[in-house]
Formats: sequence, structure tokens, C-alpha cells
Amino acid sequence: MTLNVLIAEDAPDVAEAVAFGARMTWPGCTVTIAANGAEALRHFAEAGADVVILDVMMPPPDGFAVCRQIRESSAVPILMLSVRDATIDKVRALELGADDYLTKPFDPLELFARLRALLRRTNGYNDAPDPDFTFGALALDFATQEVRVAGEVVRLTPTEYRLLEELIRHAGTVLPHQILLERVWGPAYVHDVHYLKVFVRRLRRKLGDEAEHPRYIQTEWGIGYRFGPRTSKRAKRPADR
Repeated sequence: MTLNVLIAEDAPDVAEAVAFGARMTWPGCTVTIAANGAEALRHFAEAGADVVILDVMMPPPDGFAVCRQIRESSAVPILMLSVRDATIDKVRALELGADDYLTKPFDPLELFARLRALLRRTNGYNDAPDPDFTFGALALDFATQEVRVAGEVVRLTPTEYRLLEELIRHAGTVLPHQILLERVWGPAYVHDVHYLKVFVRRLRRKLGDEAEHPRYIQTEWGIGYRFGPRTSKRAKRPADR
């Protein structure tokens, strides 16, 4: 299967450098470059993509708006690029549905390491020993990566699913921030706690889990997160890896 890469970037030198790196990283891939947000959305609507790289400051609609619109219909991995390095901008991008955020100027090696990690997370686990997991109204099928709440399918991004599965595989156990960041995002992210906080909020929102009285994802203040109560007869706990 040919990888389809969509690059939305108005700086031609940056766009061409990313495109060149994509072709070197994934020989035979299809690369589409869009110079503005409208063009990016048109290309995505017509041909879709397996991974999207969005510049925040491109001509309208900007990267934030494009990310939001893509997320309304797709869970495709999205990495955002920006000269803005403020945490508030990173949090905004993640809240809108981006999977990762890289500040310009960036090292191409780091960019493609992050993109490869995103695509690996898209494939999920291949060695899940349990066919499914149920806890109250929540059901997860490891084989298909399908998540349901009260029988309704919940659409998760690859990173959201990866985080949920990691929590579920250690149900009842507190996983520290750094452990979750390393296992879900990679060793380079162990200090980026804001990533984790944003994705936990996103998961809770999609699962209908109230932060004040969570049924699924519990916060252990200053430590990390835990799936479900410490002991529960209703939960069928999959074996830890």
C-alpha cells in the first residue's frame, strides 16, 4: 500500500524539504503539497491522506482551522509545524485534535522520527493477547481497535487509542506521567506533561467521562493516571505486557 502524505505549508523551501525527506523515508510514497489551508482541505476531501503535516501560520484557513475541520471527519495522524513555541499554542493544537507539534526551525531527523512514531501508533498493538475488554458501559476490541460506550462506536485518533489501551492494560495501577509519555509518545516526550493532560481531557470528553467524577480515567494528582478503581469485580483485566 502506497503511503499518502499531505503537506500544508506556504514556505516553498520548507515544503520541498519535508517532501524530499518523506520520499527518502518512505520510497514510493505519494506526496501532495498545499500552499494554503483551502488547498489542503480540498486535497484532503478529494484524496484523503495517511499522515498530514500542517503549518500553523499558512494563508487562511490557518493550520488550527484545518486541523479542526479534518478532525471532524477523520482520525488521520496530524503533526503541526509552527514558529510559535509557547505552551498555549501547543495545547491549542492538541486540543483541536493534532497528534504532535514541532517548533520551527526543526531538525528533519526529529520530524521524521516523530512521523514514523505516529504511523506506528496508527497500526496499534499487534500482540494483544485479549480479544476484548469491558468495564461498565465501555468496551474495547483489541483486534479491531474498536471502542464503544453504551453500544455506540467512539472514534479515537491513533494516539488517543494508544493512550487508552496503555491505561487499560494496566487497569487498577497508577501509571506515572513519565511512564505514559515514554510508552505512548516516546522517550523524547517524558517532560511534556501538557501533551498527556490534553489527551486525557480529549479521551474523557469522547468517553463521556466527567473529570470531577470519572468512571474510567482517574487522576492521581502530581503522579499520573489510573484506569478504573483500584479493585473492581466488573472489570475484566487483560494481562499486562
